[in-house]
Amino acid sequence: MPSEIKRLFDFPYYQLETYNLSKAFTTKYDGKWQSISTKQYIEQANTISRGLLRLGVEPDDKIAVISTNNRTEWNVCDIGVLQVGAQNVPIYPTISKEDYEYVLNHSEATYCFVSDIEVLEKLNQIKSKTKLKGVFTFDDIAGEKSWKEVLELGKDESNQSEVEERMNAVTPDTLATLIYTSGTTGRPKGVMLTHKNIVSNVISSEKRVPFSYGKEKSLSFLPVCHIFERMILYLYQYCGVSIYFAESIEKLSENAQEVKPNVMTAVPRLYEKIYDKIYAKGSELSGIKKKLFFWAIELGLKYKPYGANGWWYEKQLGLARKLIFSKWQAALGGELKLMVSGSAPLQARLGRVFAAAGMPVMEGYGLTETSPVISVNDQRNGGFRIGTVGKIIEGVEVKIADTGEILVKGPNIMVGYYKDPEKSAQVLKDGYFHTGDKGEICEDGFLKITGRTKEMFKTSGGKYVIPPLLEGKLKQSRFIEQVMVVGEGEKMPAALVQPNFAFVREWAKRHDITLGDNADVISNQKVIDRIQEEVDECNCNFGKWEQIKRFELTPDEWSIDGGQLTPTMKMKRAVIKDIYKDLYDKIYKA
Repeated sequence: MPSEIKRLFDFPYYQLETYNLSKAFTTKYDGKWQSISTKQYIEQANTISRGLLRLGVEPDDKIAVISTNNRTEWNVCDIGVLQVGAQNVPIYPTISKEDYEYVLNHSEATYCFVSDIEVLEKLNQIKSKTKLKGVFTFDDIAGEKSWKEVLELGKDESNQSEVEERMNAVTPDTLATLIYTSGTTGRPKGVMLTHKNIVSNVISSEKRVPFSYGKEKSLSFLPVCHIFERMILYLYQYCGVSIYFAESIEKLSENAQEVKPNVMTAVPRLYEKIYDKIYAKGSELSGIKKKLFFWAIELGLKYKPYGANGWWYEKQLGLARKLIFSKWQAALGGELKLMVSGSAPLQARLGRVFAAAGMPVMEGYGLTETSPVISVNDQRNGGFRIGTVGKIIEGVEVKIADTGEILVKGPNIMVGYYKDPEKSAQVLKDGYFHTGDKGEICEDGFLKITGRTKEMFKTSGGKYVIPPLLEGKLKQSRFIEQVMVVGEGEKMPAALVQPNFAFVREWAKRHDITLGDNADVISNQKVIDRIQEEVDECNCNFGKWEQIKRFELTPDEWSIDGGQLTPTMKMKRAVIKDIYKDLYDKIYKA
């Protein structure tokens, strides 16, 4: 029963008693899928716990885990660490070695588990400047300590009673993890989450997922170092869902066809990429097939849940699903019943078209500081509304401040930021967490996000502009991959635009326009004029003071490695402005 689950390591034991899966976790090694059962999962976690005790790990020690891909070992180590009363400090693999150094020192991590040679090489450059006593690798790397050494240390079961003593000493209020936010500005902050914070969120979120318990398969590929995917993995364990780990984003479709998952989670940017790939393939068709493809897309863009468009629309939709959308489903394994989206706003057009295709995306809302779910859509009982982030989950209270800011209270709210009482006090006031997001609650309880208070700015004329609203509209264009609206303190709003280079080249080919490298693309007047049309169309939806008056195209693709995006694909606004200072100056100093 849910009441028995009070700490995160209770989930595997609950799964053993309730479902006892033969395939709890499955990872691909050397081209072959390899599974472990619930029983093996618990046995390996206990072995890790015993090994950590023999390494001298004390309660409240911090153990860092850095993994390029999600994998079985991460979850085994997670439970092994938590059972001895220590804290798991997951670190994004893609951040700089300087950020590795900062997080390891700020958390005072004593040991670190890493996935592969790439992560290890980056870690080795700064390891001597940290308090790390040892580093263990998941991959077998010559001359390095393997995580199997910790398993070997724990083989002797004579100290299992000590593990159980440590487990019994862990309470719901014990700190479980420090999660360092990827941060769009400044140094990452260490969010302190207790066992109760995350457990309560899992149990409340479970009421919003239509699973056939003990029978479903999931495909996991979002970074497990992010609280969104990590909470989802605990939720899967709670619901008896077999978890398969995708090899990479690039192999997502291939892995989906092998695994045939029933559920997966992603951030909006990845749903955009999936849609763009499907759209591009449709553009390559000819004749009646092409006409049918775009007829289905147009139909999908008009989708409304619960048959709201009437019987004739539903009749056409049934035909579109049979002729076109069934192929979309097949590309992702053919068994997908549910997709979940979080971390950033999902464009309404994607919500409509995927739901029309029979693969509905349930958009939710939350932050690392809220463990993370605050609200989420649910197709059952009229709980799905496109353009909203669903209804507030049980046990969580939301109120809207006079400024429009979303304030949250509940058992899922973080303890605070590690070693930073000042920043904690700025966001935790009168029992409420101040999200920094603006929103409104509709009469029937759906929460709608309307902007971010920190991202809103004033022009020199004193007019307010909310960049995410403009950016969301602009990104609906196939020509635009990324866009950042600028203009704080300036006379007008403008935009830095990263074109969708692949689509622009395809469009140019169809119009007999010869394009060279990216620099040639962004300087081509026909390309600039075509993107201007997209900007003009966007501007029609906004007041005169909000409209984009000028834009400049960037020559490179924005990425995590390039520094423009956080590991969860959010824009680093200050960094982008700095990288493209010349383009910013060209807009405002011309």
